[in-house]
Amino acid sequence: MPELTINGKKHSFKPGQTILQAALDEGVEVPHYCYHPGLSVVANCRICLGEVWAPNPRSGKLEAFPKLVPTCQQAASEGMVVYTDSPKAVANQKSVMEFLLINHPVDCPVCDQAGECHLQDYSYQYGRSQTRFQEAKNKQPKKDVGPNVLLYSDRCIMCTRCVRFTREVTGTNELMVDGRGSTEQIDIFPGVALNNELSGNVVDLCPVGALLDKDFLFQQRVWFLKKTASIDGITSSGDNISVEHNEGRVYRVKPRTNEAVNKWWITDEVRYGWKFVHSDARLTMPSIKGKPAFDALKPMQAWSESYAAVDAALKSARSAKKHLALLVSPMLSCEDAFHLAQYALAHDPDALLAIGPVPFHGEDKSFPGGFTIRAEKAPNARGVRRVLEALAHGKPVANAQGFESALASGSYGVALVTGNYPSDWVTPSLLKALSSVQAVIAMDTLSNALTAMATIVLPGAVWVEKAGSFENANGRLQSFERAIEPLEHARSESQIALDLLALHTALHTGKHTAIACASTTRADMARIAGLEGMSNALYTPEQVETVESDMQFVEL
Repeated sequence: MPELTINGKKHSFKPGQTILQAALDEGVEVPHYCYHPGLSVVANCRICLGEVWAPNPRSGKLEAFPKLVPTCQQAASEGMVVYTDSPKAVANQKSVMEFLLINHPVDCPVCDQAGECHLQDYSYQYGRSQTRFQEAKNKQPKKDVGPNVLLYSDRCIMCTRCVRFTREVTGTNELMVDGRGSTEQIDIFPGVALNNELSGNVVDLCPVGALLDKDFLFQQRVWFLKKTASIDGITSSGDNISVEHNEGRVYRVKPRTNEAVNKWWITDEVRYGWKFVHSDARLTMPSIKGKPAFDALKPMQAWSESYAAVDAALKSARSAKKHLALLVSPMLSCEDAFHLAQYALAHDPDALLAIGPVPFHGEDKSFPGGFTIRAEKAPNARGVRRVLEALAHGKPVANAQGFESALASGSYGVALVTGNYPSDWVTPSLLKALSSVQAVIAMDTLSNALTAMATIVLPGAVWVEKAGSFENANGRLQSFERAIEPLEHARSESQIALDLLALHTALHTGKHTAIACASTTRADMARIAGLEGMSNALYTPEQVETVESDMQFVEL
């Protein structure tokens, strides 16, 4: 590969890369504001200027460029020598920082960007210790530019990232640059609000505190937040996200870069669609129909009695020569589906395996920048089906309509139904079909018509409360980590299935056992469920790591 020298050290680069891109790829810090890998290069912030020397094509000798060069715009070439720490480059950095701070308000203590602000960082690293500006600062207005975004114009440094985003990525063109000189500011076109499906990304793009998220405004200081790598658990896109949380509560969701999946962006649907995690309608304790509510101070007793009731219902159905029907929600992880199906087949080798209803809203929508919003609103329909088909060993796996039709045949005595949808998903036809069985066991997260009519209700955990893997619309399998503990006494569906399987084994073998689901690796899933066909090309090193799920020991 070709090489160039940056600040005295040689670094390789790919043909066609700019100096800044080569430096960033090699871990060399070069200050920059306006440059973003997903947007066009405008070179207007000027803080990335460097002193550049390049070989003369004729003599081969190094010759200096006549003036400082924007490294974000200048193509790298073989033998080039670049200095971003030379006296000239450093003087430029100090001058640019002084210029940007002339009219910038000193309101860091109340700014939501404090702690992750490039202006703060660069001011410390590259700026002057004191300002020479004595005149009054220009005051720019605060603006409500859309349903999710506020604009504090006096903090803006005119990097124009947000304007380029609405032009190049979404193609909606809501934002523009208005005015000139010291009165220049970002604004929306009259009567056109910033209201596209990707609008929240401008907040992530803003290197300072000019564009702010209304939903997160004054909620938390960012240095208190913990970041957990996760995957979109609401749609089939498989977007890579960071769940940012503190003390067991999620405060915001932001995109993680994955150029093969979601690039640098996520939809507002994913960004704000996690609110059901802390809904007042969340199920927190098991319940048995006709039995008084369990004592919340005795969760282990509540779970053990509920497990015993489940086993008794299955035993009663078996005595009546009725089968078990399992409906696995496409909102669950591959690991959840695997353990639920494993339990169902251990109890009844002829159990019906079915995948729950897959919600669709509208049609897929692609933006000029290449980002696509998926109409399918389930994160793991393909993964659940793959696992169920592998464990069914050639027997057909039913869809939601097939599940309802099978129950109407009268061959099934118990239905084990999982939900975990972010909103009410239960249809009248499903309730009618379930009325024909002896017992309905519901594993869900939100109260709904199903949990109201179920014989036994077992509270499940949402995706941010457990670890696992999802297969997106393109067949890409990606793992995610647990961000927060399950709400109160809820448990993941994998844990519930393993607890029930342990109870079933203990009752049939007479052995008193303790089971712990501590680590389910993707290799185990592949070996047991026959997933070896999943191409390694679908993974990145980050995505093939072991999926660890911290689950409790349950004594039986």
